[in-house]
Amino acid sequence: MDLLDGRLKFRHLTLLVAIVEHGSVVRAAETLHLTQPAATRTLRELENIADVPLFVRVPRGMQPTVYGDAMAEHARAVVAEMRRAGEHLADLRQGRDGTVTVGTLLAGANVLLPRAVARLKRERPRVTVIVREGTLDVLHPALLAGELDVIVGRVGPAPGEGDGLRQRKLYREPIRLAVRAGHPLSGADEISLTDTLGYPWILPVEQTALRREVGVLFAERGLSLPADRVECTSILTMRALLLQTDMVALLPELVLRGDEHLAALPVELPSVGRTVGTTEAAHRTRTPALQALLHHLDQEAAVLRETLSEAPTVR
Repeated sequence: MDLLDGRLKFRHLTLLVAIVEHGSVVRAAETLHLTQPAATRTLRELENIADVPLFVRVPRGMQPTVYGDAMAEHARAVVAEMRRAGEHLADLRQGRDGTVTVGTLLAGANVLLPRAVARLKRERPRVTVIVREGTLDVLHPALLAGELDVIVGRVGPAPGEGDGLRQRKLYREPIRLAVRAGHPLSGADEISLTDTLGYPWILPVEQTALRREVGVLFAERGLSLPADRVECTSILTMRALLLQTDMVALLPELVLRGDEHLAALPVELPSVGRTVGTTEAAHRTRTPALQALLHHLDQEAAVLRETLSEAPTVR
């Protein structure tokens, strides 16, 4: 099939996305302000162009086939890009600064992103910033579908050519073992990882790279992961648990440094750390709002790199 022969129209793609999202032609037609016959006719045209069945009827509406799911994934990206084009033109025509939607991970949410957003809002108070927190298995598909403009947080190995992503590395941040100030272990000069296992732990959830690194670290030292544990990625929840209990947690250096109620234990974690940066869809056009946010992320990252270079060494 040739989808570039001129028969495929934007209305076909918007209808496809609407039917997948709403589960029926009737509800999709209502959302798009179409009559049901017009929507049905447009769907029939699209299936003729694709030359494959895109939906099957089920008792409560329409269910996408494997072909429908595949085409809807691309249609969402096209619709999202056209939405950005409209926002870009509106920004230029009306002087508005638009919207930027950011996905964030633990490593990006603690210091870098709030500082960059604060700078952006001082410079462009009418920009709207939407922040969605999650793990990479949720954020990457949302980014590729056009639901996010950028992800700020941990970046790993460079993505492959077929992944559709591009990364920029901004700084490397150590991870420390954290406890509350006054914890029974906080005054000791020498502590091993084994010494911490007498206390409950807060571990990252299994879907995170940090959890995999911690698993490798424990295995290398012949230890099992703590059985008495909570699994969590929310820094607010982790901090509250640390302050109220004798739990041990893994926290980024910058979080600990700014909190007088928490302390870092003198335990070396040489294989555990975070490279913080941004991830974008590789071929997507940047809106003015996104470009402005990326500029401020770069500025704040430069400050944080200098701060981290002055970090004390864990003994």
